[in-house]
Amino acid sequence: MAHQFYFNPYILDNLPAPNAGFDVVQDISEPRLRMYVTSRGVKTFFVRKRVGGRDRRLIIGNYPDMDIEQARAAVQNVLDVAAQKPRVRRRQITFGRLVQMYLDARVRRSEDGMVKLRRAIARHLSEIMDKNVSSITGDDLSNVISKISGPAIAARMQELLQSIFKYAIEAGYVKSNPAADLHRVEQRRRVRPLTRAGMVRLIEAIEREPSPVLRAAFLMLVYGFAPKSQVFAMRWSDLDFNHYMWGARPLSDAAVVLLQDLPQDGNWVFSVRGKMRLTDPRTSWRRVAADAGIPNLTMDDVHKFMMRHLVWASGAEDLRENMNALIEEINGLNI
Repeated sequence: MAHQFYFNPYILDNLPAPNAGFDVVQDISEPRLRMYVTSRGVKTFFVRKRVGGRDRRLIIGNYPDMDIEQARAAVQNVLDVAAQKPRVRRRQITFGRLVQMYLDARVRRSEDGMVKLRRAIARHLSEIMDKNVSSITGDDLSNVISKISGPAIAARMQELLQSIFKYAIEAGYVKSNPAADLHRVEQRRRVRPLTRAGMVRLIEAIEREPSPVLRAAFLMLVYGFAPKSQVFAMRWSDLDFNHYMWGARPLSDAAVVLLQDLPQDGNWVFSVRGKMRLTDPRTSWRRVAADAGIPNLTMDDVHKFMMRHLVWASGAEDLRENMNALIEEINGLNI
């Protein structure tokens, strides 16, 4: 049951973040208005409504970007919009055109992430791209999913189809979701192989990497507390060594020392062949991982490991101290 009180700026500004997951609080002045408070301190206004037989959480906006009075005033409008039945359009539309509309309206990814998503769609869903959306059946989608090798990719494509056709219903192009009744793709959850001892061996293996660019980039995966796509896309203009910041995020001391030793002679921090930035050196990474005795380790495993063991803090300086403490702890295992 949500904790109820009168929403005011002082209380909302000082709401404690939970250790994990999220908490829900409810406004007494407008009982339909509620708020998520995540473990990272993000506060989001929302309302609940039963739509199509299912309980839905309708997001209104984030606090303090949206103030309390604006959120209260928006409650009825959000509920009215959710209660409206989608208008079915007579005009036909191809699945390919619908996908483009869906990506523009609903997907927020980095440039590299969007390229990868479009590439996956073109590869796995090409069979139905030219079909009219209204003529696509569950059997058509099941046939497409069955041809995808690898349960993890098949499951992601199935979830994507679900989301695309939900958007099609909201836009009025179809009345029902043909992906709703598809048999769920069974997938084995991958066990991430990295331990603290393995992290020590990995850092030692990275230190033996002969390429200075790759050595620095791989170490930044550890010291930067960021996924590979963001690490490899680092620009010198995003770094503020006076305040130990990388854009809006703090830099650990180890990251600052690592970056300051690199030549600042271009736009990209990690560049190859002159001005081209590093993208996805998976061959070199496999060699380093094998040298560390963890041949099935991925670069994303490193980021997941560091974030899983990092004690989160909302303040930049507190978070930086926690980063330094974790790195010192890992390096201390090597003594």
